[in-house]
Amino acid sequence: MNVPNEKEVADFYNQYADSQKRIGVNIRHRHILKKMSSLGLNAQSKVMEIGCGIGTLTSLLATKSQNITAIDISPSSVEMATTRLSKYKSIRWIVSDMKGLDLSEKYDFIVLPDVLEHIPIEAHENLFQVIKAHLAENGQVCIHIPDPYALEWIRKNQPHLLQIIDQSLYTNLLIENIYNSGLILHRLERYTLQKTQPDYQWIELRHRPSYTSLDNKKYHNRFIDEVKSRL
Repeated sequence: MNVPNEKEVADFYNQYADSQKRIGVNIRHRHILKKMSSLGLNAQSKVMEIGCGIGTLTSLLATKSQNITAIDISPSSVEMATTRLSKYKSIRWIVSDMKGLDLSEKYDFIVLPDVLEHIPIEAHENLFQVIKAHLAENGQVCIHIPDPYALEWIRKNQPHLLQIIDQSLYTNLLIENIYNSGLILHRLERYTLQKTQPDYQWIELRHRPSYTSLDNKKYHNRFIDEVKSRL
């Protein structure tokens, strides 16, 4: 199967912008915001949103954070987003495919809201390296994607719902590029949002930890205290 090139993808989302506007904010966007808020998203948090589209999730993020960089491959989508959210002066809009992106900034949160499945697997290695380079020391990468098993069902039964690229991202397809970039998988949750079975996944990534030493005595004392608390 031929993978669409960047121009074809951008053209698709240029035309898809009006559909996004009609759909508007839905339960997926609210769930992402709720998850990020539970992780500490606040007014001082620096946020990078990859795949902002027309700014649907961005509009929710802007009610929490005063420092947002919103990025999308589609010029038409970014233009519409800029107009729709013109009252938020703290949002920086960028048209980019993420290749070679260097903003010389570090972000507390980098969020990919239902976008990673639309980026070819072949581009994930570079993407995660760029993400890692922009993630603050204690920063968090938040990824929301369709559950791959649910997406396979849609592919067989409702293919008209698929976008130009819509990959089933099983964890084994993601993990090598994640770890090779210097990030680690911190949490993965399959959950039910709109269907009767799990239809989405929430994934959190962190920087790979670096250890200078392991204090066995301190760990031992904590273990003893924990055992005592259970008696």
